[in-house]
Amino acid sequence: MLKKPCFFSIGILLVLMLSAQIITAQNRSLPPDTTVTSYHELLIGGQTIPYSATVGTQPVWDDDGNVSAYLHYTYYKRTDTDELSTRPLMISFNGGPGSASVWMHIGYTGPRFLNIDEEGYPIQPYGVGPNNHSVLDATDILFVNPVNTGYSRLVDKEANREKFFGIQADISYLAEWINTFVTRHNRWQSPKFLIGESYGTTRVAGLALELQNRQWMYLNGVILVSPTHMGIDRDGPVGIANRLPYFAATAWYHEALDEELQSLDLYEVLEQAEHFTINKLTPALIHGGFMPEEKRMKMAEEMSYFSGLPKQTILDYNLDVDYASFWKLLLQERGYTVGRLDSRYLGIDRMNAGMRPDYWAELTSWLHSFTPAINYYFREELGFETDVKYNMFGPVHPWDRSNDNTAENLRQAMAQNPYLNVLFQVGYYDGATTYFNAKYSMWQMDPSGRLKDRMRFEGYRSGHMMYLRHEDLELSNKHLREFILDAVPPKGTPARY
Repeated sequence: MLKKPCFFSIGILLVLMLSAQIITAQNRSLPPDTTVTSYHELLIGGQTIPYSATVGTQPVWDDDGNVSAYLHYTYYKRTDTDELSTRPLMISFNGGPGSASVWMHIGYTGPRFLNIDEEGYPIQPYGVGPNNHSVLDATDILFVNPVNTGYSRLVDKEANREKFFGIQADISYLAEWINTFVTRHNRWQSPKFLIGESYGTTRVAGLALELQNRQWMYLNGVILVSPTHMGIDRDGPVGIANRLPYFAATAWYHEALDEELQSLDLYEVLEQAEHFTINKLTPALIHGGFMPEEKRMKMAEEMSYFSGLPKQTILDYNLDVDYASFWKLLLQERGYTVGRLDSRYLGIDRMNAGMRPDYWAELTSWLHSFTPAINYYFREELGFETDVKYNMFGPVHPWDRSNDNTAENLRQAMAQNPYLNVLFQVGYYDGATTYFNAKYSMWQMDPSGRLKDRMRFEGYRSGHMMYLRHEDLELSNKHLREFILDAVPPKGTPARY
């Protein structure tokens, strides 16, 4: 059945087809199993890529075979090839937990990109345009919204929430759901990739082993965008010291460093900050309150040099300046706070005094542009019409964070699967999942060092969503495309050591 046609700016008539049940504007719920498919074209690297966009819901069944929830997804498939055995499939998750897949969907890898300026700030009119840097030329893409995010919902109001809202529960039911999707869409032969951002990295790191050991599904790659700690311990002196390289990056961006350091390029600053962190600060902090006074003064002076904070402030914090205080204090004399997820963004607090910013300037800015764009996009361009609210952040708490061994799970999956490669992508101005902690995770994930040749690390001059800065949108997709193509072995290559 045809919906009313709509047009992209490139003049492509969208033929919209409904399967299962018709989605009507009068119904405040969605059927748990339905699809809407439309057809489009996109110019990538000078080549016109035809593709289908399937927006749908797919059930989550309980142990008795009853539908307990449904997940909303968007599936982009290149249509000028029928050879699915060689066509990669990338499955994309965002984080939170509780965040919808909207961020990477219309901000990074998908075929449409939200209207923002070159640095990532919102502009009007709201909406989306072509993403000519999308990796859709290299891989089909599936964006998934876990339960209660996006349009995904619990169906059974009596369902045990512990089956969905926790590290291990999340991994378990999503692996089952992916198995069903791959079977329905005949993608078992395809090279497969998982990409996750923020908490989504915890999710995909755990899924890598869960899919192998419980679903017998083997991957070619896992992409960790702005990764969490994934269960790797860094408490105490290491955790304190690991903040400093991020402090240096942010202070450099805001021109808050000493002139000698400020005159250098960012990468030169970070190299010096990392050397100081690893070779001087971490060993010194191990002494705690027994650190000799002369050394304490020296550490405070050097921390001030790299962070842009006054030496006395660092001493007042016993050399342990937390993130929230840094966001509040760095530009205090200028009357601004800096953002958490992307410290390029500035905020204005009610008063200069206090221990943390009143709000997150970057998240406010992102919601400003993403929310109208995704609601417009589904309805007007993909023909998915519903009165169900799109949850940018959904009710998923309390979230069980116990038993987080996801980095170890990913290491074990790599050890078991010689095909499996890992890519880290990070922004230098991300204060929530800092770039140096991502490096630390990569260094610590495999103590043997035998898997390091299958790990790749890329950093960008932006924040948590590094792809919002136009220069980094192009570069990060280029790196992602290279990673996907390199992770698919030549035909006939055995998975063996």
